[in-house]
Amino acid sequence: MRRWRFFFVLIGTLLATGARAPGQDPLAAVFARIDAAASRFKGLAANIRRVDHEEVIHEEDVETGTIKVKRQRPKELLVRMDIQGTNPKQAVVNGSKVQVYYPNNPGEIQVLELGKKKSLVDQYMALGFGGSSNDLRAAYVINLGGPETVAGEATTRLELTPKSSELLDQWKRIDLWISDKGGYAAQQKFYEKARNYILITYTNVELNPTIPDSVFHLDVPKGTKQEILLRKK
Repeated sequence: MRRWRFFFVLIGTLLATGARAPGQDPLAAVFARIDAAASRFKGLAANIRRVDHEEVIHEEDVETGTIKVKRQRPKELLVRMDIQGTNPKQAVVNGSKVQVYYPNNPGEIQVLELGKKKSLVDQYMALGFGGSSNDLRAAYVINLGGPETVAGEATTRLELTPKSSELLDQWKRIDLWISDKGGYAAQQKFYEKARNYILITYTNVELNPTIPDSVFHLDVPKGTKQEILLRKK
C-alpha cells in the first residue's frame, strides 16, 4: 500500500463552505458547516503544498502545485492535480480509476483501477468534496482537536481515526483543519505508524468555479502507453 500513498492521498482533499450556527458546541458547528456545504458543492480550485516526512532518515520531500475538482453527481467526482518542481506529476481521478503521468519520464501513464477497493475511495471522499457529516462519521471516529491557525487562517482541527481496518493499516490517524471563516479544509495531515506523515496545505481556495471537463484529461504525447499497477477485480 505504501507505494500507492500518492494515489490515495490525492483523493481525499477539501471540505466546502457553510455557516456556523450560533450557540452550537464546536464539533456540532463543524458538522453543520459540512452539511450546509454538501448541498451546494459543485467543485473547487486551490493551490497545494505537500510535505512527505520520513522520520527515520529525518528527511522531508516538499512539493507544490494545484488541484481542481468537479462534481458530476452526488457520489461522482473528477479530480485533477498538477505537481510542479524537479519531479512534476499530472494526476487525474475519475470514479475508481486513478491515472498519473510523470513528464520527466514520458511515454507511460501509471494507472490504478480500484474496482472492489472503491470502498476505500468512498472513505477518502468522506473527507471532503461535499460529503455530509454522516458520511464522515460513518467512516471515522471523530474527536475535536481545537482551534489553530493555519497559513494565517483561523481553523478548527478535527482528529479522525479510520474505522476500516484496511484504511487504518495505511493511516493511524488523519487530521483536518477546517476554516472557521470559509468552512473548507485549510490543511490535512495523514499519520503513518512509523511516525511518518504527509501534510497538505491548501491556499487560494476558489469554491464552485467553472471548470470544463477537458481539464480532467492528462496532457500527454500521442501514443503514450498505460502501465496498470492495480487492476480492478
